[in-house]
Amino acid sequence: MKVLVPIKRVVDFNIKVRVKADQSGIDLANLKMSMNPFCEIAVEEAVRLKEAGVAEEVIAVSIGESVCQEQLRAALALGADRAILVETNEQAQPLSIAKVLKAVVKKEAPELVILGKQAIDGDNNQTGQMLAALTGMPQGTFASKLKIADGKAHVTREVDGGLQAVALNLPAIVTTDLRLNEPRYASLPNIMKAKKKPMEVLTPAELGVQLKATVKVLKVELPAERTAGIIVESAAELVDKLKNEAKVI
Repeated sequence: MKVLVPIKRVVDFNIKVRVKADQSGIDLANLKMSMNPFCEIAVEEAVRLKEAGVAEEVIAVSIGESVCQEQLRAALALGADRAILVETNEQAQPLSIAKVLKAVVKKEAPELVILGKQAIDGDNNQTGQMLAALTGMPQGTFASKLKIADGKAHVTREVDGGLQAVALNLPAIVTTDLRLNEPRYASLPNIMKAKKKPMEVLTPAELGVQLKATVKVLKVELPAERTAGIIVESAAELVDKLKNEAKVI
């Protein structure tokens, strides 16, 4: 079985972001960039399937500038077999990303696509669902457990009411939630081996896809600072403050 894992380059989750002076977006100058944490979970799950003998090949794919090769090499160091970079200087939005991934799916014909449920920068939670709609493949989103058996992907989903179990005919699309696994750290030998693993560089045009922005960002600003909390002496005092100061009851 072939597993395709899309990954995204984002600002490292430990970094406090800065807004540009003109509020047109996030200032990325001199910031540490990493693989999206949900994408790391997707890579880990794909590698585990390979180690269990369920999958034969794991392919990492990313869409973006040439610097995205850094994150693809990180995926190769974690255990992916080869990588594909769809290189573009355009700021790709979820629908465009899904269209590019559809073309990659057509080219590679994977039995399973595993991707993070969302990226920590845009926080859209759209690409997996859009890819499923474009390809007609069944989807299991917010996966906290994944098992491949009897030609199906058995997915336990985290939903508002608890957990939902679904069985998907392969090929299928799965998006990962936080509790699916804990990603490993890449060892130094694997980091060195990753440098020699194959990486194919394509363009959207070569895949027959035209990137088109459908959403325009009007303004980006940091959230308002919250005031410090206080400790009250009794429930009666709490009710009084909620009623007379906060005016929420």
